[in-house]
This record gives sequence, C-alpha cells and structure tokens, in this order.
Amino acid sequence: MDLNNQYKNIYIIGPQSTGKTTLVNALESAFASGDDLTSSCNSTRPSIIREVARTVMKTCNFTRDDITNSPAKALRLQELILKAQLKAEEAVLSGSPSTSWFISDRSGLDPIVYAKLFVGDDAAQQMISSDEWKTLEERMKNGLVILCEAGCTWLVDDGTRLMPKDEEDWLRVNSGFHEVLETLAIDSILMSKSILDLQQRVKIVLEAAHRANTRGKIASSTWEGLNN
Repeated sequence: MDLNNQYKNIYIIGPQSTGKTTLVNALESAFASGDDLTSSCNSTRPSIIREVARTVMKTCNFTRDDITNSPAKALRLQELILKAQLKAEEAVLSGSPSTSWFISDRSGLDPIVYAKLFVGDDAAQQMISSDEWKTLEERMKNGLVILCEAGCTWLVDDGTRLMPKDEEDWLRVNSGFHEVLETLAIDSILMSKSILDLQQRVKIVLEAAHRANTRGKIASSTWEGLNN
C-alpha cells in the first residue's frame, strides 16, 4: 500500500494530562457531524484508535508504580504497549475499505519516550530497533503528529496513569517527547498549552489536516507558525 497516496493518519501525542483523549473525542464528534472543516479534510470518517496503554496495564496486571520502581517491568510494559499499538493500527488498516484512515490517541512513539525516561537510552534504542517500531515509524512519518504541550491547568490524577511528581517532572516528560521526535526526524505540530478552548484545538487539528492532505508533509512547528 502506498502511504504517500493515503489520507494522513492523525496522531495525538504528548505527556500526561495534556488533553489528548478529550481532543480525540472532540475530533470524532466533529467528523460525525460532517461540518465544513471535516469535509475539507477527508470525505470518509476516520476510525478511532483508543489509548492502548490502559488496556495493556489492566489485562497484564501492571501498575503505574511498576514504571518507576522496576526498570525490567517498566521496559516490558512499554514493549507490550508498542505491540498493542501496532495491532490496533493493523486492525484498522486491514479493514474495509482499504483506504481507511485513523485518528490515534497516543502512538508507538509514546512508549519509547517513557522507556527512555524511566529505563534508559539503551532500552529506548532496543525498542527503536524492533520490527514493530519500523512499521509504526513509517506511518507516523507519513501522518500528522500533534504534540500536546505540558503545562496546562487540568493535571488530574485518575489513579491509573503515571503522574508527574511536580511541574518539573511533567516538563521532563514534555522534553522527552521533543527529544525523541527530533532524534527520529518525525515532524510534529505543537498544540500550545495556552490554547485551552476545545473547539479551537479541534479547529487547529482540522485545518492542519487539510493542509497536510492538500500540500503534503508539514515540517515541525507550532500552530502560530501555521496560522501566519
């Protein structure tokens, strides 16, 4: 399948509590309503890939403490999340029609970032060298990656996901995403923490998707740069 002839898959990624799932749900609703902006992006509605990490943690009996207390368990968890992301994407793209596309809540890059931060560079490199990542990486480089910035006002502990100890720790995860994206040469658009209005966030993604689908690849930038 020629990825260059596909509509751009959209990946919503970033640190904890930056509004990723909320944004994905709002995008799903926007496509369901069929407004003008979604029509300009694509004539077909996307499949939605829900966050796989929570399911993996639940079914494989991991806790968030495993990420910080056991490097071996932390690496195993991130490897399983990577495999689950690939399985989820394959399930969407092998369906009918063959030109189906998706919006993904997280990506295969997310577990690599967490492996780097909580296990080490060697662990991250091990995952980068995997066959699973090679497939996921190609899709991401041909997709539209939205990086939600840490520092928003809605940091809430849900009892499941790993939570930063403080703002400094939160920003460390944020920096980890930037570093891995740069290392792997994956372009992204930064969703600024200053943009709090959900409908504005939806508009930003849809307009970026329209640009990506009509003009091709968009280099890494903030939304402000795209809007000039």
